[in-house]
Amino acid sequence: MGLRIILADDHPIFRSGVRALLENGSNAHVVAEVGSPAELIDAVEKQACDLLITDFSMPGGQVADGLQMLGMIRRRRPDLAVVVLTMVNNGGVLKAILSTGVRGLMSKTDALAELTLAVQAVSHGRSFLSTSISHLIDEGGPGGHANDRPALSKRETEVLRLFASGFTVTEIAGQLNRSVKTISRQKMDAMNKLGLKNDLDVYAYARENGILA
Repeated sequence: MGLRIILADDHPIFRSGVRALLENGSNAHVVAEVGSPAELIDAVEKQACDLLITDFSMPGGQVADGLQMLGMIRRRRPDLAVVVLTMVNNGGVLKAILSTGVRGLMSKTDALAELTLAVQAVSHGRSFLSTSISHLIDEGGPGGHANDRPALSKRETEVLRLFASGFTVTEIAGQLNRSVKTISRQKMDAMNKLGLKNDLDVYAYARENGILA
C-alpha cells in the first residue's frame, strides 16, 4: 500500500497543484482533501493515513489559530507525521510550530520540488526544514538576528499574533481557554518587552515581523 496523505489548504488550486506533484510517479496517494480546520480535525479522526500536509493558517470554524489546531491534531493522533506549509516568516512562530511535534516545515514560497524531499524524509521518521525556514529560524526572522530583539514566550507570541489578526482579548481568552485577565497580562507583557505603546504599534510590529499568518 502506498503512502496515504491528508492534504489541507483553503486554496483549492494550491491543493490541486500539490496533489498532482505528490501523486505523479510516486507511491503517494491523497486520501482526503480539506479546506478548513474543522474539516481537517474530522478527517484526521476518521481517515486512515500515514502523513498530513497542512497549511498553518486556514480561516473558518472554531479553531482559527494554527498552533491550537496542530495541538489538537497531536493529541488525537500522536503517531501522525505532519508537514506544515506556511507563509509565516517569524522565527519565534516557526519555533512554536516545531514545538507541537511537526516533523517537516516549509515556506509556501519554497520550490514545490522541496516538498517531495520533505515527504520522503518525514515518512521515514526524519525531520525536514526547507532552506528558507532554516535561515529564518537561525536569524530569528525578518529584521536581523534573534538576539537583537527581546524574546517573547510562546504564549506571548500566540496572544500577540491573534490580537494583531483581529481577535479581541475576550475572544482570545475563549479560544485558548485562559482567563481574560491572563490574556490581557500576556499582551501587555509582550508589548512592554517590545516597547510597543499602543494597539497600532502591535499591528505594525506584527506586519513588519511576519507574525501574521
